[in-house]
Amino acid sequence: MCNPLYSAYFTTEKKDRLTVIDVLRNSNEGTFLLNDEAFALLRSLRVSARVISQLRCLPHEQALSESAFAGLLNQHLPDLGPQQRSRILDAAAIAAYHAQTGFPVVELLICDDAPQFKLVTDELALCWIHEGRHYKKLIPHVAYHHQLRDDFLTRYWGFYGRLLVYRGHPTGEGHTRLAGEFDELFSTETGYDALDEHIAKTKAKKESMLMVLAHPEIPLHNNSAELAARKRVRRRKISFGTRSEDGTKAWDTFATLEATAKKLGASFYEYIYDRIADAYKMPSLADLISRQAEHLRLGASWLPP
Repeated sequence: MCNPLYSAYFTTEKKDRLTVIDVLRNSNEGTFLLNDEAFALLRSLRVSARVISQLRCLPHEQALSESAFAGLLNQHLPDLGPQQRSRILDAAAIAAYHAQTGFPVVELLICDDAPQFKLVTDELALCWIHEGRHYKKLIPHVAYHHQLRDDFLTRYWGFYGRLLVYRGHPTGEGHTRLAGEFDELFSTETGYDALDEHIAKTKAKKESMLMVLAHPEIPLHNNSAELAARKRVRRRKISFGTRSEDGTKAWDTFATLEATAKKLGASFYEYIYDRIADAYKMPSLADLISRQAEHLRLGASWLPP
């Protein structure tokens, strides 16, 4: 079951793919699966041919719990190094996530260029604000290089502005024109080596940087997710965290409800009061999300023409 409406964008403190998949599964019990996709992923992750051959002796097309899958690895591949083992878990978890039918599978993530986000979804859209920070972090020691960096950033954000305009009025002509402008902008050679290296790296990410041309309903950045994560971290630092796992879950649940209500333009206080009083005059947040998704036509670009 695919869900193109659920184009997720988030940050995670624990930097691994299993955590990303856990978030997308809404913390449901994770499973691991060895199938054709898993073996293709293993090859792309550069797991050795010898290890892949050994894995072919394990049960195929059978979703296993984490403990069961780990037990098989311990039994049949006891000499696995930590890196190889991590890659095997990643490949099997991704394959299981894509194959499951119990809940929607996210097709696109909007995120930074961190490796844990790659391969999890069919498509990946990179955040333009994150990419722009790479240029801001350059520290030129020559005034001329400083000017070159600032001039390029002006062109960078000018192009970003044209992408925003396209989102509101997507056309085939606009798609072609902006793709050409991207190539021209990120083929720039300034003579400032550090800047030119960053420009070339951005050009290499063209498909993910221009995902908005194919899916104009998606945002161009994930700053809202970044800000939400920072708020959670600030609260934790001030209060020194929670005392129990239940406390953490309650804290995160209500923080999520508060943030979701705010984004939907609903009063968090009125929503909680409505539920505690058993009035149920306010629609559920799930209903409000569905209405807003329909209003914004989220997922429309995934539908057949």
